[in-house]
Parts: sequence; C-alpha cells; structure tokens
Amino acid sequence: MKIVAAADHGGVALKDSLVVRLRGLGYEVEDLGTHDSSSVDYPDYAVLAAQRVTSGEADGGLLVCGTGIGMSIAANKVPGAYCAKINSPEEGDLAARHNHANLVALGGRTMDPDTAWASLKAWLDAAPEGGRHERRVKRIAELERKGRA
Repeated sequence: MKIVAAADHGGVALKDSLVVRLRGLGYEVEDLGTHDSSSVDYPDYAVLAAQRVTSGEADGGLLVCGTGIGMSIAANKVPGAYCAKINSPEEGDLAARHNHANLVALGGRTMDPDTAWASLKAWLDAAPEGGRHERRVKRIAELERKGRA
C-alpha cells in the first residue's frame, strides 16, 4: 500500500515520525514535505497530496498541520478527496469504515505522537463498509458532482 504524506511547518515533526513508523511496517511512503520548520502554506501541500490520492498514484494520504483542520479543509476541495480530521483511534477506524476517508489529517501541535500513530494505524487497518455507509458516501459523491449541496 502506498501512502502519500505531507505537512506544513506546524506538522513536520509529527509527519516525519509517522513516516518512519509507516516505512518500518513496510508501507511505501511518498513524502511530499515540507522537510523543515520554515513557514509554508498548508493548502499547497494538502492539495498536492489529495491529487496524488484521487489520481490513483497513492492509496491513501496522511496530512499534518498544527491542528489538522486547515489541511483537511484544503484537501476536501479536491474532487474525490475524503479527508477526515481525526483525533483518536476510534475516529480513525470510523473514518475508514463509515466515511470511506481516503486521507486523514492530524494535529502536529495538538496530538501526542503515540495517539497520532494509534489513530493513523486504526484508519489504515479498517476497511470501508457497504450498506448504509456506502449509500451515504455515494450521496456525498453525487453532491460533489453537482457542485452544490
């Protein structure tokens, strides 16, 4: 499984630690940066990662900024991107199973590394469920195609 990872200056340290752990488990990871704490604009990184996922170049995406909120908002502007801002393993699991999230956003300033790892791992280990969840995700895709709610 290929994961694309991206962060801004507020999330680079957490992103780097998670990338090491992912690679240690055998995941292929494309690290899009940033690679240091110099100030950068998170929308640029979020959109680049979301485009990699929606084009099929990556199976999933990991985004990290100060809170995860900005990255999530920006990524979700890319058609086909379903980025969930997660704070816990339960949210990671449900983001995958119920919401079919293909990217997750974490807070580099708001999450400790162990909780972030457990949350990311729960998302990676969960599979999207069908039934009512699939119906709801298809409804979101319909709204996206129409360009409005």
